[in-house]
Amino acid sequence: MSQTLPSGSLSGKTALVTGSSRGIGADTVRYFAEAGADVVINFRNKAPRAEKLAAQLRELGVEALVVGADLTDPESVAAMFGEVERTFGGLDILVLNASGGMESGMAEDYALLLNRDAQVNVLETALPLLNDDARVVFVTSHQAHFIRSTPTMPEYEPVALSKRAGEDALRERIPALEERGIGFTVVSGDMIEGTITATLLERANPGAIAARRDDAGKLYNVAEFAAEVARAAVDPVPADNTRLVGDTGSFGGE
Repeated sequence: MSQTLPSGSLSGKTALVTGSSRGIGADTVRYFAEAGADVVINFRNKAPRAEKLAAQLRELGVEALVVGADLTDPESVAAMFGEVERTFGGLDILVLNASGGMESGMAEDYALLLNRDAQVNVLETALPLLNDDARVVFVTSHQAHFIRSTPTMPEYEPVALSKRAGEDALRERIPALEERGIGFTVVSGDMIEGTITATLLERANPGAIAARRDDAGKLYNVAEFAAEVARAAVDPVPADNTRLVGDTGSFGGE
């Protein structure tokens, strides 16, 4: 991975990325650490992977706290931020990256519980810790962001609808965040090669990734998209609070 934020630019800052033991979350938290931020690595059930990442990031000279939490459990979320407060005192960057809904064996309302209700609860639980110039980033997909105007694959539709519901619920909080000087940006990306979601979609709909790549001309990989997420936490907040990553030509308006 190449440096995406200037070295030292986040010295003295603390960043938490949900779902950061692997994939986009892990690369995002690595970019923050490379820029000098102390980091919180959150995981649901990948403790060894999270601990391994933390050990690598500590070699950069930053502090790395590993906290397991089930984001759909408010008590678990409260305990996570309790650890963050005891360790760092506050937060400067919160990236809402964790999502799901395509897992097998989950309750029918699991996608909505995780992608809407849990996202709002994580933000509200974090609010007392967020410094007055903090930044919040919500990570989503074009297939979810544009779901009201552009249909997606049936296999992904419940996830897309629930993630859009989560985005809408978070956007309702923008005025309150702005009153405190806290910036909020939605980062929406096309299908990302190498993610679990892309793998599951490909399994359910063979050829889907190649077809989307042909249509878009290029698909970002995990590290490339994570770099955009990391930059969204430091770049000026867009006027519409939205950072679109990748081709949007085949998507209608919101």
